[in-house]
Amino acid sequence: MTLKPLGDRVLVKPAPKEEKTSTGLYISSGAQEKPQRGQVVAVGAGKVNDKGERVALDVKPGDEVFYGKFGGNEVKIDGEDYLLLRADDIYAIIED
Repeated sequence: MTLKPLGDRVLVKPAPKEEKTSTGLYISSGAQEKPQRGQVVAVGAGKVNDKGERVALDVKPGDEVFYGKFGGNEVKIDGEDYLLLRADDIYAIIED
């Protein structure tokens, strides 16, 4: 299945949850925090401003991003978990 976000929405594949601490201890699934980092998979066409012009999004497919902990909606596509966010819920692009 293919999912094409509309408007200013962005489809993100969340990074895997941390299962170990930096010291090597395993974290139980109930104590694991939701990831706030992921990879952009697809983007919508952008918002329409007051003049009726389409404003392109700042992110593109393939970008690594940080996003809000409680933003977006979780969706499952072909058995994999994704997050559908508004562009405003993305805080930063991670550059190497």
